Amino acid sequence: MFSPGPRNLITDVPGVAVGHATDERTRSGVSVVLCGGEWPAGVDVRGGGPGTRETDALAPENLMGRAHALVLAGGSVFGLAAADGVAGALSARGIGLHLRPGSPAIPIVPAAVLHDLGNGGDKAWGLEPPYRSLGVRALDAAAADFSLGSVGAGRGAMAGLIKGGIGSTSIDLGGGLVVGVLVALNSIGSALMPDGRTYWAWAFELNAEFGGTGPPSLAMDLSDPAPDDARLLALGRLQPGVNTTLGVVACSADLTTVECKRVAIMAQDGIARAVRPAHTPFDGDTVFSVASGAVELDDELQRGSQVGRIGSAAADCMARAIARAVYHSR
Repeated sequence: MFSPGPRNLITDVPGVAVGHATDERTRSGVSVVLCGGEWPAGVDVRGGGPGTRETDALAPENLMGRAHALVLAGGSVFGLAAADGVAGALSARGIGLHLRPGSPAIPIVPAAVLHDLGNGGDKAWGLEPPYRSLGVRALDAAAADFSLGSVGAGRGAMAGLIKGGIGSTSIDLGGGLVVGVLVALNSIGSALMPDGRTYWAWAFELNAEFGGTGPPSLAMDLSDPAPDDARLLALGRLQPGVNTTLGVVACSADLTTVECKRVAIMAQDGIARAVRPAHTPFDGDTVFSVASGAVELDDELQRGSQVGRIGSAAADCMARAIARAVYHSR
């Protein structure tokens, strides 16, 4: 039976580092996933209201299709500035594309943001939102070990009526092939069933990683979400700008940009398994996928099935990471 990596974090994929920067005054923050180089990358956007940067650079038909780092941030559109800080700091380190001798390195830093502007904290920042500096701080903090819960991009996040936050998981598929996920959960939908204790993702849990509450009661009625909908409406949660799940998938395989895109597509299924509802017109649901290339996949005839295996594992990891985000934030 497959099991999580030693940390049960996305950083079980060798070369990946994660850093958070949290601003308690604004009740927001930034999370950075640092790749171990210029890695093939893809992205899939399912939400109807995304806030993103550099996603077109990862399109399979375009030139680049690679990333040096990925940024998840609170702050809605203001949070996109975090990627400016990360790009500037990476360039100062000499990390990025070197197109001409003597010119600055050009890092590729795709980003996505969630909307936490109405979730408390002092957002009266005038002409100086804090996100650029938070991006630099998060990059400086990048390491193999990092916190889960109400930190970084998940500081001001909500999941339905309860706290959302940062979650992460991994799975070791053997032979050096490792898949890991980082998620920032800020969803309208709930990660919990109507009983308020059972996670929608309960069937995917490994080693009691989000409390081991197990399956729901057989007597519980799962057919009518109307009471939850009524409460969400009363609290202003069913409206544009409040529902977003952001994710990053990393794996150790030698995937191409096209294959990274497929893995990101498949990983979105993990959101649908763990959050109800998901992918609504108000969502910013976005999943990035990167691959280190450390493990060579088999010949072309078997490659498609292996990519499918990685994508399936990514979807399971995504569902688990969402539940862990709520568990650690509570």
